[in-house]
Amino acid sequence: MNGLPKPYYETKHGVAYLADAKEILATGKLDGSVDLIVTSPPFALRRKKEYGNVEAARYVEWFLQFATLFHRVLKPLGSLVIHIGGSWNSGEPTRSLYHYELLVELCRLADQRFYLAQEFFWYNPARLPTPAEWVTVRRERVKDAVDCVWWLSKDPHPNADNRRVLRPYSDSMEDLLRRGYKPMLRPSGHDISSKFGKRNSGSIPPNLLEIANTESNSRYLRACRLAGVRPHPARYPAALPRFFVEFLTTPGDLVLDPFAGSNVTGEVCEKLGRRWVAVDTIEDYLAGSKFRFDEFCLCEWTDSRGQKVFVLRDDEPEYDVSPKTSP
Repeated sequence: MNGLPKPYYETKHGVAYLADAKEILATGKLDGSVDLIVTSPPFALRRKKEYGNVEAARYVEWFLQFATLFHRVLKPLGSLVIHIGGSWNSGEPTRSLYHYELLVELCRLADQRFYLAQEFFWYNPARLPTPAEWVTVRRERVKDAVDCVWWLSKDPHPNADNRRVLRPYSDSMEDLLRRGYKPMLRPSGHDISSKFGKRNSGSIPPNLLEIANTESNSRYLRACRLAGVRPHPARYPAALPRFFVEFLTTPGDLVLDPFAGSNVTGEVCEKLGRRWVAVDTIEDYLAGSKFRFDEFCLCEWTDSRGQKVFVLRDDEPEYDVSPKTSP
């Protein structure tokens, strides 16, 4: 990226920077060039995490430092997608409102106003029953398995096309399409026309995204173990950013993740042919994120256990694994 500092690494479609996102965005080199910002910033959790998180009382003030820069770098029809989990108030089974307060403030900014295009919810059926104190010990609450995902935009009509994210029809819909549909007025008052029985390219997805976060033996994790690199402890599944990248961009568009962590967003964009910029302040996380990209693998083969192993491409490889079988 011309005019920006030297990247930590780069691939065919993207660049990763070891820096504070405010420093990169404040250069002005990305102004008006970004089609989509999709990110998972540190949440306002009660327990401090190694990747850094701000307490709920200060969270909105902290995030707004970035928000004005996000507005500036986005194209007029660009979007900002924020995956942000909720938090519990200290010492009691009640919920913080910090992520709702952030949403309201982002839509109130005077000169850098965002519109709430739509709220999404990510349901992770594999999430453990937490918080344990209120769920498994006192049994006063059920497990917290849904995160909010705010889709914001600079314009009421941002670039978006749900035909890019259609799903296969359900078995019941397939059966209805085979049998044919008779137009009728439903008891709810909805007048369903004959168009309901038309076979299109698929089913329009809802704003509830059911994605199990069960990564345990991916290339990224196996390579981190082999190299002795700390993996990022709070990675979202690739299917989450992939949905929004496909929904809100087209090949060649530019996607930014200002809190990149292990750079799941960059990996998704690389595979989908989108240009990308990733920024994070912790070198260990960016070092491990290299394993997501083929550019940094000299070879790939299957070991005696049937698992694929890799060698990092570098002047002096950080680790080496002798192949048990031929590549």
